[in-house]
Amino acid sequence: MPDEASRDGPGLDAHLREYPLGGETLLSGGFLEVHRDTVRLPDGSTAMREYIRHPGAVAVIPLLGEGPDPDVVLVRQHRYPIDRVLLEWPAGKREADEPTRACAERELLEETGYTATEWAWGGWIHNAAAYSSEGIALWFARGLQPGPARPDAGEFVETVTMPLLALSALDDRGELTDVKTLIGLHWLKAALTGNRPWVWTRADRAPDVA
Repeated sequence: MPDEASRDGPGLDAHLREYPLGGETLLSGGFLEVHRDTVRLPDGSTAMREYIRHPGAVAVIPLLGEGPDPDVVLVRQHRYPIDRVLLEWPAGKREADEPTRACAERELLEETGYTATEWAWGGWIHNAAAYSSEGIALWFARGLQPGPARPDAGEFVETVTMPLLALSALDDRGELTDVKTLIGLHWLKAALTGNRPWVWTRADRAPDVA
């Protein structure tokens, strides 16, 4: 059931909150669990909630160069549930108790071969909150050093480099559909224009986010 520690505090938004009364695990797969809980609604009645418990993930927004139109690094990969090849930021699920920046470094290296000398924290997004506990941590990376990619067994990705303006044009035409990539793109554009703060820190000194 949802972690009580994630709530804002007792009494806050009580007119909206739902509280778990108990539940069961319907399916436990390789890394996903499907749950069905009974919850108490704000008016005191009860309802059923089915949801997926997910360990969380990290996405990296890698920059090659500086200025208003830097090149960015993305990957193309087939997403089986929708049977489409999507253009996305490098990303992947977190291992148990893995800090988010450690995961970001690992996924960037595995999928693209790049390592970064500087990192800036972006923020959290919840991409499917209606039915999944998944949260995705977004990190910005720059000072990229190339190297060989190290994909996991059974993972097939294609590294793509393009100017930010070209990626924005894909968005304008409605050709980007991946949620983390759309949000990361808009956060990046806001940061480059000074409308979203970011703090760059050397890789060996960058703080982590649990």
